[in-house]
Amino acid sequence: QWDTQPKSVIDSFVLLLSPFAPHLAEELWFRLGHAQSLAHEQFPEAKNEYLKESEIVLPVQINGKTRGTILVDKECSEDDVFQIAASDDRLSKYLDGKAIRKRIYVPGRILNVILDQQKART
Repeated sequence: QWDTQPKSVIDSFVLLLSPFAPHLAEELWFRLGHAQSLAHEQFPEAKNEYLKESEIVLPVQINGKTRGTILVDKECSEDDVFQIAASDDRLSKYLDGKAIRKRIYVPGRILNVILDQQKART
């Protein structure tokens, strides 16, 4: 598996490993063909564009009780989030055949569905 990775990725990994396992990282560093100690190398910098999550786990409440979670895109609209929740097997059993009184969606935080106590009319 290591043979398929670019050398720059392996070098960065060894540099990141060095604070936790310095002796092992130093040995790996020399085996990768470096002549100087890794202590003289620049520590890899984090890139903010790689740290942002595009998907979030959103809790879904039905009548105020958390019934499950769904994985949605961070920029999803309320209708899209509701459609994902309604198609989820664990959540659809609570929604099938019920009239929805109100949907409360706080973007990126929670979806709450308030149901009427009576069955939906067909």
